[in-house]
Amino acid sequence: MNFTLNVWRQKNANEVGKLESYTAQHISPDASFLEMLDVVNNELEAQGKEPIAFDHDCREGICGACGIFINGRAHGPRSGTTTCQLYMRNFADGETLTLEPWRAKAFPVVRDLVVDRTAFERIIQAGGFISVATGNAPEANGLPVPKVDAELAMDAAACIGCGACVAACKNASAMLFVGAKVSHLGLLPQGRAEAARRVENMVATMDTEGFGNCTNTGACEAECPKRISISNIARLNRELACAKIFG
Repeated sequence: MNFTLNVWRQKNANEVGKLESYTAQHISPDASFLEMLDVVNNELEAQGKEPIAFDHDCREGICGACGIFINGRAHGPRSGTTTCQLYMRNFADGETLTLEPWRAKAFPVVRDLVVDRTAFERIIQAGGFISVATGNAPEANGLPVPKVDAELAMDAAACIGCGACVAACKNASAMLFVGAKVSHLGLLPQGRAEAARRVENMVATMDTEGFGNCTNTGACEAECPKRISISNIARLNRELACAKIFG
């Protein structure tokens, strides 16, 4: 398979970027999108040119590092799929693909397709832990947890922090990400002890980092590779309201 790539090239957040065209030739339909970029970079390096910078780590869809806008969609055309799990057979032979980084004030460009997402880490640091003294490890079945709550918490914990929700949102809102973190920590009884402090601190940090507000268009849920539900945003709003009222 052969492709034409229009790739955003930018040296850093302070430089002006632009799209540059490259060709990807003789690509296996079974190659992943990142493997295709590896082939292109090998050819660029052989020509003495600067390779395309892009984020990656596990390449198994669990680390959240591989986010790229592909033809205007976060992680590409397949729903529920990270960029590293996207295969070239999902595109037409000869297709032109436009590759861009996440677009958000809180995610400044590091280089080319790489953005700085440490704002997410600062949000987690602001409230994403439990410091209650629990003593020795309790018996696994000693604390009953309703099955519904356990499943909702696990669903929210599936968030990999890739930032697709922010990139897809017209307001660059991080509320789906924060809602998922608040849900997976607060739904279980161990997390209730610090629920109020946690949600207030995380939301305050989210606002400080420059993320926008949610206007409920649902783009975040539609583009999330782990299909995190926007019901977590509703839970975030309820938790925050309760924290403000009852402390």
